Amino acid sequence: MAEVKLAVTARTEFGKGAARRTRRAGLIPAVIYGHGAAPVHVSLPTHETFMALKHANALFSLELEGQTVLAIAKDVQRDSMRGDVEHVDLLIVRSGEKVNVEVSIRVVGETFPGTIHMLELQNLHLEVEATHIPGSIELDVSGLEAGTQVRAGELALPEGATLLGDADVVVLAVSIPQAAEEEEPEEAEAEVAEDGAAAAPAGSAVED
Repeated sequence: MAEVKLAVTARTEFGKGAARRTRRAGLIPAVIYGHGAAPVHVSLPTHETFMALKHANALFSLELEGQTVLAIAKDVQRDSMRGDVEHVDLLIVRSGEKVNVEVSIRVVGETFPGTIHMLELQNLHLEVEATHIPGSIELDVSGLEAGTQVRAGELALPEGATLLGDADVVVLAVSIPQAAEEEEPEEAEAEVAEDGAAAAPAGSAVED
């Protein structure tokens, strides 16, 4: 996604009490750190930040005291009941540098008729350029048949991205639904029963 521009303000008060006052003022307390710089405590606009965090690995362009800093969210604390964002840790990044991130896998398409797919891995651990972090990795399952397994190393990654971790780990498996598998024996038993019923009269005539 495109850069999310936010105007942030520096905080001079710290601690839980100060954080609560910041939230009551309609702002989100945050810390900007990285590249050897001393951590900077800031306040973020609540609505804009909340909307941006709906997108995984959003890139923030933070305007602070006349300077612009690029950053990504490394840790987001939320209220366990309401889901409100309570605090954000922002890591400074620079254009061209590589960062390690987790990117979700998005399944598209339909497998072969009569089959289902099971996503075994929700996210991929990647090394990517800080300013080109993909929102998701697409996995097309169109026409895949039962028994097919897709491994992490088989996924198409964006240019410049490197897979971190085991390339052989199974990401997705295609199978036949259990209910469909159970129908076959039942149908066979029904056919046997029908054959037996049809043969019974002839057997009775021989015994007579």
